[in-house]
Amino acid sequence: MMKKLIETVLQENSLVLHAIDIEETEDLVKKINGARRIFLYGEGRSGLMGKAFAMRLMHCGYNVYVIGETVTPSIEKGDLLIGISASGTSTSLANHFTKAKETDAYTFLMTASAQHGLWTDGTLVIPAATKHRREEEPATIQPLGSQFDQSAHLLMDAIILALLEGKNRHHDLLKRHANME
Repeated sequence: MMKKLIETVLQENSLVLHAIDIEETEDLVKKINGARRIFLYGEGRSGLMGKAFAMRLMHCGYNVYVIGETVTPSIEKGDLLIGISASGTSTSLANHFTKAKETDAYTFLMTASAQHGLWTDGTLVIPAATKHRREEEPATIQPLGSQFDQSAHLLMDAIILALLEGKNRHHDLLKRHANME
């Protein structure tokens, strides 16, 4: 039984990742490489995925912050705000994007919905099931937004690989890894 569940989850996430628009992904890679500083925002499990992505970006040497942490500075011109939200419609997300646009920072949204209603400098649609189970979302055996969260995490790890492409920086990443655990 467990083996079948694992295989189903893997197959579901594989279908989602195969449906990703590669141009949107490459646009995010370019925006990350062009940003002065990177800010990540998400709520709930999307926020946890964002924190994992922020940690990997830090390991890669990027200047990165998570919104809501006490050491997060003000966002400014030349910075990039990446929001992670399955729906892309939360009030707090819209408020953060509005503030970022007021400072001439770039905004980028990772979402399950192409109809998110936010004005952004870029969007990466992850066509996965969310807690809302809208008609256009794929079927899943997984609860709530698990398929979106898992697919987002796998995609962000692939983005890290793209950012590291052609660079043998394992030693550099390891130097930035926490050593006070």
